[in-house]
Amino acid sequence: MQAVEVKNLLEAKLSDTQVEVEGEGCNFQLNLISDELAGLSPVKRQQQIYAHLNAWIADGSIHAVTMKFFSRAAWAERS
Repeated sequence: MQAVEVKNLLEAKLSDTQVEVEGEGCNFQLNLISDELAGLSPVKRQQQIYAHLNAWIADGSIHAVTMKFFSRAAWAERS
């Protein structure tokens, strides 16, 4: 699976979420920029993302995922 595929999949499933993906093969680092996700508990945020990735994790297309969540304001401050 390619990073752009992960990005497109998540952005299609999560409205108002910007996804930045690094990595290749089956290991990815995700930066998820969303005021809605940033307002959830850490467990709820991860559950939302894994719900969309579980099929690819199960078939081995994705092996490892690390996630960082940012509000839009926090992301803008980083850039």
